[in-house]
Amino acid sequence: MGEVNYVIGVHASVHGVDAAAWDGLLAAQAQPSPFMRHAYLAAMEESGSATADTGWAPHCITLHAGGVLQAACMVYLKHHSYGEYVFDWAWASAYQQHGVPYYPKAVIAVPFTPVPGARLLARDAKARAVLLRAVVDWCEEVGASSLHTLFASDDDVQASDNAGLMLRHTVQFHWQNTPPGYADFDAFLASLAQDKRKKIRQERRKVAEAGVTFRHAQGSAISEADWDFFYRCYERTYLEHGNPPYLNRDFFARMARTMPENWLLFVAERNGRAVASSLIAIGAYSTGASGLNGTQTTRVAYGRYWGALEPVDCLHFEACYYQPLAWCIANGYQRFEGGAQGEHKMARALLPVKTTSTHWLAHPAFADAVARFLEREGQGIGHYLDDLGQRSPFKRPA
Repeated sequence: MGEVNYVIGVHASVHGVDAAAWDGLLAAQAQPSPFMRHAYLAAMEESGSATADTGWAPHCITLHAGGVLQAACMVYLKHHSYGEYVFDWAWASAYQQHGVPYYPKAVIAVPFTPVPGARLLARDAKARAVLLRAVVDWCEEVGASSLHTLFASDDDVQASDNAGLMLRHTVQFHWQNTPPGYADFDAFLASLAQDKRKKIRQERRKVAEAGVTFRHAQGSAISEADWDFFYRCYERTYLEHGNPPYLNRDFFARMARTMPENWLLFVAERNGRAVASSLIAIGAYSTGASGLNGTQTTRVAYGRYWGALEPVDCLHFEACYYQPLAWCIANGYQRFEGGAQGEHKMARALLPVKTTSTHWLAHPAFADAVARFLEREGQGIGHYLDDLGQRSPFKRPA
């Protein structure tokens, strides 16, 4: 086969690429997610949530061949490290101490969304490798200190490793609906060790005895009033911690218009009033051939946002874990991703999963120092995972 002649494009927005072409490329990846849909990334820009003004200057880098999109990714040029969930503040501080600018840096990520998945969208490994090389070249051209691909897919990690980028590992906690799938929430509880089962029942009882009930709405059934109430809860959570929320109300209005099928809202009510809510993202993708049954569909739910207007003991656990898990079981969802960090999630049967980011640093001496640091940190992550593996919440086999 002859050499492919790729045409590299750099665009100042995700709108630099056709939405259907982008989403078609995303659907072909082994690890897609709703958060990489064109509409999601466009809403980040159009709502003003992820723009140059908020420190997330968007750039879309594309590869075309024969007029067909072969690969693409979103790169954000940043002057801070907020909203990433893979922390490099110590690296920035070391640069500053030595009089070397760390910002601007480049990030291939979904803003404010620590969900693992495809970042370098490509039709094949060769196109992915060429795309990554093009991004590194672009970083050098614009004077970025570094490139960071956050919560990357296995294919992205392989391409980065092949290109000599450094790998960094973190830990998240995900729940699996063990095949053939739990019959109901009680069957799930029956699989847990007695102390974990007892604790969950006690926590759920506290919420029920406080007079709290739940309702849920999915997709277009989520009313504008529901979205308004959710945003009050979401905003309050951030303000209670002294920070403005990353996402504004207009972003969620765009989600309601352009991606309603990807959202599930739980609302907690007491004495006829809504008092708390949690918003879950949902998605499905094909996972390849399955004999006579053709392709298998993997259904995934993602814990995203929550907030409460009244204090109720254990309400967070009920709204963010137990209600979503019960819904996943009832609706045949195979996985629930609980978001970044949170070792307490293990007691709710969310088990540790290693996630990976990849890093390129332009400065040779700092690159060498970071490589040594990542080797030590990686050993620590390995020991941490080994330790967590000894603390399974499930019954031990007889």
